[in-house]
Amino acid sequence: MHHTKAILFNLLMCPLFIQAQPAGNIRGVVTDIASGQALSGVSVIAVNSSPVVGATTGATGHFSLNNLTVGRYTVQCTRAGYEPANVKEILVSSAKDVFIEISLRENIRQRKEASDHPGTDMDMALNPTSAGRTFNAEEASRYAGGFDDPARLAAAYSGVAGNMGDNGIAIRGNPSQYLQWRIEGIESVNPTHFTDIDKAGSGIITALSPRLLGSTGFFKGAFPAEYGNALSGVFDMQLRNGNSQHNEHSAEMSTLGVGFSTEGPFTLSRDSIRRVSTYLLNYRYTSLGMLGDIFPDMVGDAAKMRMHDLSFKFNFPSGNMGTITVWGIGVIDHLRQQASGDTAHWRNTFFNNAFYRQIKYIGGIGYQIPVGGKSFLKSVLAMNHLNNQINMEQVYSGARMRPVNVADMSNKDLSVAFNTYINIKFGSMHSNRTGFNITGLFFDTNYWISPDINRIPPGAMLNYLKGTGSSALFSAFTQSSFRLTYFLQANVGLLGMYFRLNGRATVEPRIGIHWRTSVKHAIGLAYGKHSRRENLDYYFVETSPEEVAHANKNLDFSKSHQLALIYDWKISEHLNLKVEPYYQYLYDIPMEEKSQQSLINQRDFFMMTPLVNGGKGKNYGIDVTLDRRYFNSYYYLITASLFDSRATGKDGLWQNTRLKRNYIFNALGGKEWIMGKQSQNILSVSIRFTFQGGERYIPVDEEKSRISRSIVYDYSHAYKVQLPSELITHLTVGYKIYRNRSEHEIYVKIINATGLKEFDKYCYNYRTKKSEMYMKAGMLPNIGYRIYF
Repeated sequence: MHHTKAILFNLLMCPLFIQAQPAGNIRGVVTDIASGQALSGVSVIAVNSSPVVGATTGATGHFSLNNLTVGRYTVQCTRAGYEPANVKEILVSSAKDVFIEISLRENIRQRKEASDHPGTDMDMALNPTSAGRTFNAEEASRYAGGFDDPARLAAAYSGVAGNMGDNGIAIRGNPSQYLQWRIEGIESVNPTHFTDIDKAGSGIITALSPRLLGSTGFFKGAFPAEYGNALSGVFDMQLRNGNSQHNEHSAEMSTLGVGFSTEGPFTLSRDSIRRVSTYLLNYRYTSLGMLGDIFPDMVGDAAKMRMHDLSFKFNFPSGNMGTITVWGIGVIDHLRQQASGDTAHWRNTFFNNAFYRQIKYIGGIGYQIPVGGKSFLKSVLAMNHLNNQINMEQVYSGARMRPVNVADMSNKDLSVAFNTYINIKFGSMHSNRTGFNITGLFFDTNYWISPDINRIPPGAMLNYLKGTGSSALFSAFTQSSFRLTYFLQANVGLLGMYFRLNGRATVEPRIGIHWRTSVKHAIGLAYGKHSRRENLDYYFVETSPEEVAHANKNLDFSKSHQLALIYDWKISEHLNLKVEPYYQYLYDIPMEEKSQQSLINQRDFFMMTPLVNGGKGKNYGIDVTLDRRYFNSYYYLITASLFDSRATGKDGLWQNTRLKRNYIFNALGGKEWIMGKQSQNILSVSIRFTFQGGERYIPVDEEKSRISRSIVYDYSHAYKVQLPSELITHLTVGYKIYRNRSEHEIYVKIINATGLKEFDKYCYNYRTKKSEMYMKAGMLPNIGYRIYF
């Protein structure tokens, strides 16, 4: 009798235990990839759920897969007349819904070859005819070395070289400033803290919280016609919308600071129609002070960095009247470097006290509306503002000398841009996107700089730039996608740009062909002409009274021809091999008129010399990627790049560039373990190894430096010498604890776990009376706790 009661009790309680298991939801929307229109009647299933959880999209294209046990899922979408699509490795949490956007491609041939195709992976490149791929915030957080930063994550991809102390990335031998950042369809300033403080095109830590980051496209050459004013690559980032069903919050505390985010729905009523809008807000305060206390030798003066960022997005849907979005990112950074009182511990007989302050905000209003049944119009009005202030003085260990001002720099850059395009689907075999962009550019700059801030005496400051300036950049593009057959696709486009400041114009053709030779094999070929203007203050440089005023004002666009071949082999459902040979020819590159140095080798964010469009460059090589996506609790990414990078100056002789590393190898892998009594917790470990050739540099003429008691470079051997090869290790360990409606995460993330140092600069040491190569440590650990509720 008692045995029977026990069995009955267990049977009654079993549903309660099942119900108590942490579970979450996957929600999303399915659209036609060519027209942007919502698709109804799409079957959506979580293929590895048990029992299988599925749904069908309604008139708005939305679906919801509810009560999925915490874990990773693949979502598959199928509809008659369309190719199936898969979204893999979606992590379901108990504290926050996952929202995904899926685009289906119309099936132009109803035949066995089409029906046998396993489906398109939505995490591949946004455009299959160009080199690149998409990724999301979860990857940036999980992958070792990602550090929640899109730029640091991209450094694991083939053809990309990263640094340890900043997030600047060099794509296929190009400098990091040749990369373009785009947010919500508008070109933006680099959305990182302390942009350009170390070198042009880099920052310290991303200012864009992963809580806001949606799907991000990364292109690394020969990209489509809608992307202009870039030479090496494009980061095309979208911000996700807040949860439209219920409120979600998160809080975080780590050795780098604190943060808080909140999102959810709110209603707007008009004419008795209830509209559900959403909000998403995130604030973070970041400081390296705690790390400086723990690792003073490693962090150094960077311990005094203080960083604030506030990000938001509001989404206002209104049915057939379209959708309005309002978004923004605000950043305040400051750093004060102060010499210690004990001068005996100084490395040199002088120290440069410095104060840096940077304020930036990026924001805009977007509007998208369906037009007819096969088109949509999208417009964005946005503003970028950057305000930098740098003050520096040279102080001495001897009491006989007073501090000397060596830099007093301030600049305010403002751009106001309007971008619009219409996307039209003419049929299953042809779609077109045509639009234009108008960007107003304004600056107010005053640069006083000593010719050599690391020399005793440094020399009087010179006013290299003072005044205000403005201009405008106009661009227009059209690009069409043709499905020539089920196996063959071609993208053809044309971009034109006009720079009002000096009347320079350029026309750029783009073409890409993708041929699916079989279910597992595909070949792509892409060509593009690409151009880029320089920073606006470069055009207004005042070098000296003897030079021509605004000598750089008539600089033309920097230009390049880029050709890439792509071979794609889908070895298995989860393993993919990609081989990409490429060639890039750069020309009309600004170069110093009195030397052989071009902007290809430029490190500083400011320019103080006259320039002419006489430089050339060429980059060629091969990128190989073996990508094993998450399956059976593990994943790996192995990449190899072999390349050459050369540039020529006034003498026409081809020489090595600063970023000619010759080779880059990456091995990234990770595994997850399901733990806990109800399999409700996840332990994850990810590690990445990078082995790459060192940067090249200009050596010092030791004898001349000794005589002049300052650094004198030997330009006859510029970039012929190379720093030692680098073996860099990154590590990420996380433990997630899932409860009903809450998630707790403990993590350890380490950039450059072995503490390898990288080259910073040469400086003459007045103590030892020798020139010294200054190296800086790039190790950056972060230990933290995060809760979602």
